[in-house]
Amino acid sequence: MAEKPTAIELQKYLSGVDYPASKDDLVRTARDQGAPDDVIEALEQADQDEFDGPTAVSSAVSGD
Repeated sequence: MAEKPTAIELQKYLSGVDYPASKDDLVRTARDQGAPDDVIEALEQADQDEFDGPTAVSSAVSGD
């Protein structure tokens, strides 16, 4: 698999998200903002279904 997107790259495509947000909300927003496939896939594979903020998204995507 390709490298996981960085926190900065993730937030670039998630600007305007109101937290808490569901995984589906994040994927939809990223798609709407033109995120590349690796960002979409990383969000879809995140190990959480709800996120309380950008830090939670970055942690779930990076596996930390």
